Amino acid sequence: MLRTVYREHLEVFHKDVLEVCDTVREIMDYASAAVLEQSLEDAEEALGYLDSLQEAIQRCEDHSMRLLALQSPVGKDLRQVISAIYIVESFDRMGSLAKNIALLARQRHPARIYPKALQGYVEELARLVQEMGAATRKLLVDPDADAAVELHTIDEGVDDMKAFLTALVSDRKWEYSTREAVDVAMLARYYERYADRCVSVASRMVFLITGLKPEAYLRQRDDEDYDPEAKFATIERRFRNHQ
Repeated sequence: MLRTVYREHLEVFHKDVLEVCDTVREIMDYASAAVLEQSLEDAEEALGYLDSLQEAIQRCEDHSMRLLALQSPVGKDLRQVISAIYIVESFDRMGSLAKNIALLARQRHPARIYPKALQGYVEELARLVQEMGAATRKLLVDPDADAAVELHTIDEGVDDMKAFLTALVSDRKWEYSTREAVDVAMLARYYERYADRCVSVASRMVFLITGLKPEAYLRQRDDEDYDPEAKFATIERRFRNHQ
């Protein structure tokens, strides 16, 4: 009976975590549209989700405290609750970063935040974080350690784009205003930090599934995939062919 009650509480908790994730993604989608299309309406839509996001986060906090205090989970159950607490914390920060993007768009409206020549770069940043957000939600529904560590690859693309834009606005040849340079740097930073939080959620999912940090999991996975006999046979064939 107690186990059934615990599972029911955990299921409600999980639904609330998914709601937090979905709300954060909505905020970022609207914030990106506000930036890319100079849309005041989209900026206001993004900011309008903030109250419901905080309500969902508060419900998650209440559920987690209730599970820890009343159910005293251990082992994998405890790992699940603790991981979810950290995941919600990352989503909270992601919501704040998306809010900053929406605020920047609203503040500059009807002007562009960045020069028109940079449209393609900003579109790519928005696309990458949207892809990472979708992958993060999929992990919550269908946990997969290998898929989780793959988010690092997408994150590298965001890091590269942020580094490129930062170097661009810092270059002496920058031909636009100082305000645009600062805004582009801030925008790139917000997207990069949002992506980093997606990676943080993915890392928590790896820990939840395997009990290992991503680095340790990758080492273990690579060790399991290593077949010395097959490797040696390949080397032998290679050099036999050269005799």
